[in-house]
Amino acid sequence: MEEKKATYSSIVFRFVDTQISRLEGFMLAVSVVLMAANTIAGVISRFVFNYSFSFTDELNSIFIILVTFSGISYAARQGRHIRMSAIFDTFPDWLRKGFTIIISAITAAVMFFLCYYAVEYIQTLMQRGRIMPALGIPIWWAYVWVPVGFFVTGVQYVLTVVKNLREKDIYLSTDMLDGYGDIDADIEV
Repeated sequence: MEEKKATYSSIVFRFVDTQISRLEGFMLAVSVVLMAANTIAGVISRFVFNYSFSFTDELNSIFIILVTFSGISYAARQGRHIRMSAIFDTFPDWLRKGFTIIISAITAAVMFFLCYYAVEYIQTLMQRGRIMPALGIPIWWAYVWVPVGFFVTGVQYVLTVVKNLREKDIYLSTDMLDGYGDIDADIEV
């Protein structure tokens, strides 16, 4: 019975994780495409029609925030954050695993800390009632993705800690093993 419960919770976890990953990927792709379309439309209108859209810069700033903060959680999920590993890679596996757990735990704590302060910042913006002049929407709407991105990234690093505590191998994320793979297999003679 205990195994069925663990298997069921693993299936539910994997399903939810997969759906969040798909949502992040969709948000990143759509935001980048819309940002490019908005920029191109702004350039064409300015140079061809001698008319500039007033909302282009504000809209692009919203897309940049969305891409940045959904991108950090996506990168954490894929194990793609920048790592300085020249010395780290020379350590024995048990020490690398220990450092991976410690680094992931500290990173998760920092992400949750930043999430907390991002929420406080958004509350301050809400109280001030500022709006974006061209779009006419409250400025805090643009910043909603900041704490969401920090929170989901923190969760990803917590899951990385759990994965490393449960598994024998060293994981950079829940799915990404540490290592470089078989480099010689990629080289053709």
